[in-house]
Amino acid sequence: MPHQRIKTPCVGLCSTVYGDLVCRGCKRFHHEVVNWNLYGEEERRAVWRRLEALLVQVMEAKVEIFDAPCLRRQLEARQVRFLPEQSPYCWAYQLIARGSRKINRLEAYGMALLPEFRESSLPELRDAIDREFFLLSEAHYERYIAPKFLREGLEIRV
Repeated sequence: MPHQRIKTPCVGLCSTVYGDLVCRGCKRFHHEVVNWNLYGEEERRAVWRRLEALLVQVMEAKVEIFDAPCLRRQLEARQVRFLPEQSPYCWAYQLIARGSRKINRLEAYGMALLPEFRESSLPELRDAIDREFFLLSEAHYERYIAPKFLREGLEIRV
């Protein structure tokens, strides 16, 4: 696996350029995408932590990881980029996102689908995870970020 540091959550599918407030690719908020290069290390870490927490929430409801070291070895052997400091559930997402059409047995990767998802194909599951992750990010934006921007906008006009 290339030992280069993943510097941004960007996955190359930016939808903020089309007016989305939350990117459908990386799930960052539009202002985070625009200002990423201006952010300091702590601001970037805060974004990474939020994305990780939301993704882990989605993944824990669908997948059981019973052997994280095995999962890590498999990711490294297959050169799937992941952040070692993140939760193994984020690693599992990377594996499913990159290899959903090639994986036959998740158990060989140290993980298994929870019973209610065992009938789903991995591409279907990948799409469902991505949709749910996006909806959670969007809900987070609507609840915590949009009201702040509205308040700030009203204060400027007064």
